[in-house]
Amino acid sequence: MQFGWLTLSLSPSPEEDAARIQQQIAQVCYAEELGFSDVWLTEHYFTGESVYNDALTFASALAMRTERVRIGFAVVQMPFHHPVRLAVQLALLDNLSNGRIDVGVGKGTIYNEYEFVGHGLRSDDSRARMEEAVEILERAWREAPLSYEGKYYNLTIPEIRPRPVQQPGPPLWRSVISPGSFTECGRKGIPILTARLPVDRIKERWALYEAGLDEGGHDAATRAKLLAQSALWRNVYVAESDAQAEDELSNLLLKTREHMMHVREAHNPADFEIDPAMLNAWTDPSIGDDIAVPYVLETGSIYGSPARVREQVAELRDVGVQHLLCQTGFGDMDHEQNLASMRRFGEDVMPAFL
Repeated sequence: MQFGWLTLSLSPSPEEDAARIQQQIAQVCYAEELGFSDVWLTEHYFTGESVYNDALTFASALAMRTERVRIGFAVVQMPFHHPVRLAVQLALLDNLSNGRIDVGVGKGTIYNEYEFVGHGLRSDDSRARMEEAVEILERAWREAPLSYEGKYYNLTIPEIRPRPVQQPGPPLWRSVISPGSFTECGRKGIPILTARLPVDRIKERWALYEAGLDEGGHDAATRAKLLAQSALWRNVYVAESDAQAEDELSNLLLKTREHMMHVREAHNPADFEIDPAMLNAWTDPSIGDDIAVPYVLETGSIYGSPARVREQVAELRDVGVQHLLCQTGFGDMDHEQNLASMRRFGEDVMPAFL
């Protein structure tokens, strides 16, 4: 199996931001030391989540501090970025990292409308903005010169310099959850990542992705590579005992949810309504913590003593997961607590699956 590390960090106050950013760099360096194959950066704004906020700038620091680990984005919120500027930044990052960049792309948060408002946008046309931006991004790396006329962008550029190390450009990933999206991405040969997918649904979704790969006519080597890359995102917390892990993780998740619900209530505009189809027990504010926390423990988390966590990872391996993204930090979790959990996972769990 392949193990990635993912951060969705929270700085509880502006006074702590600088220290938290340095801690994030230390955690990434430690992930590389422990043998994680890839690290993934989330992108959020204005409330202390993803404390570095600008994942692209932060990735450049990581490229200079690491040597082997791949650096991914889960995900770049495409409506917030001019596609030509993004193409240049990612090409530079690919050079700085010597070809270690992976780019998850998305239409933007479906819960935090205040992030769109803060960028002078609303989310109504976010999918169309993303699709146009992705087309420009891919063409800008391949075509020189490039002329483009669309709904949101009209531009002509001579050439993107520097060219990416990875040709024609860094891999573009998609975050997927619906069955149809698995098949579509397989057909197009797009690498995927997904989160909070119950174990009993993983084998089914992976089969849909494989069926899409078959429909797309991809060769055996490409199919094998994409299936091995397909990533499942889980909360991961390893403590000395099962009981300690459950107690500590539950408390961390509770605080995380309290922050999440508070900022959405405080900052989302009054006319914004989350699509009910996108809500679940964790994200629905009408559902109490007594239901929400057990739900996310059951559907999105791996936790316990090293022995129990090995059992949970083996269960995922047995239903076809070859690439596990481990979110080891939750909310304003203490730095040393995070490192301790990472160490237990890296030293007492990962070697059993490598």
